[in-house]
Amino acid sequence: MDQRFIIKSVDMPEEIANKAIQTAFDAKEKFTNHNQIAAYIKRQFDSEFQPAWHCIVGRGFGSFVTHDTGNLVYFFLEEFAILLWKSG
Repeated sequence: MDQRFIIKSVDMPEEIANKAIQTAFDAKEKFTNHNQIAAYIKRQFDSEFQPAWHCIVGRGFGSFVTHDTGNLVYFFLEEFAILLWKSG
């Protein structure tokens, strides 16, 4: 993993945050559409860490979300932002 990302907010263990960033890199290599990238990240996290994960990918968006404690990361990957969180 390289340094083309900036973590803006994190409330999860470091190893899971790193997994989110790596999953985002993988998604970006496979897809160009933001919806497809978000869906890929969500599916990977639902599969590996149990549902219900949610993911937003875009260049500019506002958000106000409620998340399970220890299950949120917001970061920039190159030119777009990714918000990933889990809620029960």
